[in-house]
Amino acid sequence: MTRSARPVPALPARDVLQIAAEAVRSKKGEDLVALDLSTLQGVADFFLICTAQSEVQVKAIAEAVEEKLREAGARVWHIEGLEGRRWVLLDYVDVVVHVFHTQTREYYLLERLWGDAGRVDLGVD
Repeated sequence: MTRSARPVPALPARDVLQIAAEAVRSKKGEDLVALDLSTLQGVADFFLICTAQSEVQVKAIAEAVEEKLREAGARVWHIEGLEGRRWVLLDYVDVVVHVFHTQTREYYLLERLWGDAGRVDLGVD
């Protein structure tokens, strides 16, 4: 997928975050963490990070997130990693969803890299 001009988000970032979290949960994604990057010099306002136990589950979670957000009116701006299925990144401009295979998440430790970011309560988990 090629990048185009940075679009204006169709939904508020917190709505995108909540819908994405619900989609992750629907596919049994684990260890959901939402980071608030809005006060940092980040690439987005929020990261949503989750873990999948297999490459098949990584793909299923990524597809569920994209489908649920499309139904809500949000279009993904950029996707990376779908073919490799070890770390899929879905960029919704203000929210970036990271779907990691277990070992890949342990290797990159994204939460530690963005350790200055606050955590967002996603409700029941």
